[in-house]
Amino acid sequence: MALLTGLLGLSIVQAPAFAQTSTFETRVREIEALSRAKNLARQAAETVNGGLAQYRAELSMHGFAAKSPFVDRGDHWIFTFKGNVPGVAEPSIESEIRVDKADFKTTVLYNGAIRSER
Repeated sequence: MALLTGLLGLSIVQAPAFAQTSTFETRVREIEALSRAKNLARQAAETVNGGLAQYRAELSMHGFAAKSPFVDRGDHWIFTFKGNVPGVAEPSIESEIRVDKADFKTTVLYNGAIRSER
């Protein structure tokens, strides 16, 4: 390769391999952290509402984390979602849960009747 490059007068510059891997690994860690936070937020709502026999969160809290109803506030996420008694289609409970990024501490900010759209 070096001989061919020298004969043709070309130079090949390769970007460091670790840059792409580092970015990829960082993104994977971010997605894993968001997924963990989503699960902790859902579990906090399940607990405060009496457990799985009494409460089920909306489907978005069971799927891909990036599609869950959250807001990234820098050092924490806020998940705001609805739920109800298992088997009842129309939600009647709204939960707003904060999950800290540093230690994954969960705080129930609101849990009650569905508030009007804000």
